[in-house]
Amino acid sequence: MEAIRKIVSVKNRTITIVLPDDFDANQVEVIIFPSEKSDNSEYNVPQWQIDRVRDRTENYLNNPEDVTDIDDFLKEIEGEL
Repeated sequence: MEAIRKIVSVKNRTITIVLPDDFDANQVEVIIFPSEKSDNSEYNVPQWQIDRVRDRTENYLNNPEDVTDIDDFLKEIEGEL
């Protein structure tokens, strides 16, 4: 499934969404809710998330062989449920 998230301007209670050339779905679901962001603002990632991703990336780069296989990880989670 491909998801597209955009902040678009409303003009005369109308919006226009231009889809990428490779988007080939015949039907889409549209959910509309007001946005607090202005058209030109960027999404702000919280600093704690940035720090966590950096820590995980550094850990992986330092220990690339110490990675859990996704199938093993999913089995572990299922066992805890």
